Amino acid sequence: MNERQRNHIDLPLLTVVLLLMVLSLGVVYSASATWAYEKFGESERLLNSHLLKVVLGIGAIFAGMFIPYRVYRKFTKPVLIGAIVLLATTLVLGGETKGATRWLRLGGFGLQPSELAKFALLFHLCALIAVKGELVRDFKHGYVPMMIWVGAVVGLVMLQPNFSAGAMIAALSFILLFMSRARWSHLLGTAALAIPALAIYAVSAPYRMARIQSFLTGSSGGGHSYQLLQGLIGFANGGLFGVGPGESRQRDLFLPESYGDFVFSIVGEEYGLVGTLFFLFLFLVILLRGFKIARVAKDEFGQLLALAITSTIAFYALVNAGVAIGVLPTTGQPMPFVSYGGSSLLFSSFAVGVLLNISAYTDLHPRLSSTNSVADAEPAVGTPA
Repeated sequence: MNERQRNHIDLPLLTVVLLLMVLSLGVVYSASATWAYEKFGESERLLNSHLLKVVLGIGAIFAGMFIPYRVYRKFTKPVLIGAIVLLATTLVLGGETKGATRWLRLGGFGLQPSELAKFALLFHLCALIAVKGELVRDFKHGYVPMMIWVGAVVGLVMLQPNFSAGAMIAALSFILLFMSRARWSHLLGTAALAIPALAIYAVSAPYRMARIQSFLTGSSGGGHSYQLLQGLIGFANGGLFGVGPGESRQRDLFLPESYGDFVFSIVGEEYGLVGTLFFLFLFLVILLRGFKIARVAKDEFGQLLALAITSTIAFYALVNAGVAIGVLPTTGQPMPFVSYGGSSLLFSSFAVGVLLNISAYTDLHPRLSSTNSVADAEPAVGTPA
């Protein structure tokens, strides 16, 4: 029997993500219990729904984990086209919530296509950059084709309208291009055109303008700042160590939908500054492990994919926390793995599975195993363990 090295997935990354998902059960239940009882007569109604989504999310992690990441290079374009079709279909057939058309619903199942489109776009950009090589630096044949894909996705998301999601997808695309071969002059030129356009779009709707004015002036009055004010009260109630699990007062119909966009405020109230720093520490671990995986990935596609997935999760967590404490305007974007919501949880979980698969093809965690033949150190296709 000859001994050889085989690699396994990045267990610290998997552990942290699973821990966030388990902790989210307690946070979502506490944040939603009063509202669920008032609306459905069952305080556990949203908890049960979230538990099912967490279980499906764990399944999505393992699905992504056991599919070799190189397989995705063949399918990024058709998946992205499918996501764009879903975005267009949502504008026509999607269900309207609070004046926005962001969901496709079939029976009791709902899908937010922008969550799929976000990862589909980033996956395709990674494939294009890896294939085009130095051609990415060519404006006509490299940069413009990628911008067409970015513009299609961002434009359709903006039309829902979902300004914050569109802006974040655009920002993530630029981050990825910035970390690849794209010329700075091309990026700066695009930004010079895009930022004024986004600013005009942002102030084109009265409710967006009112929200921006409320943020810039620091006003605590009016409906546009009510949710933020109640969230800040929650942080103030929590102090250093919090009021204790399940003891939140803001969730008692003071903080609207505290189980979603403002779930971090409930964390701050019940677990205090110590609890919020612990949650942010977990996301910092994801950031550091993801970047380390990207640094040691075996090929450029794996490197870019690891960077894209890690940046997306860390960016959304940072923005959600920033909104909750009032340093960023209200965006309505979830905290990955923590907020209530199926589409974000499932697609983020699958993306983490892909990141774990990439880690299995690196030399981060070599282990010895016995075999009858000397084989390459790279795991067999479909068996990243």
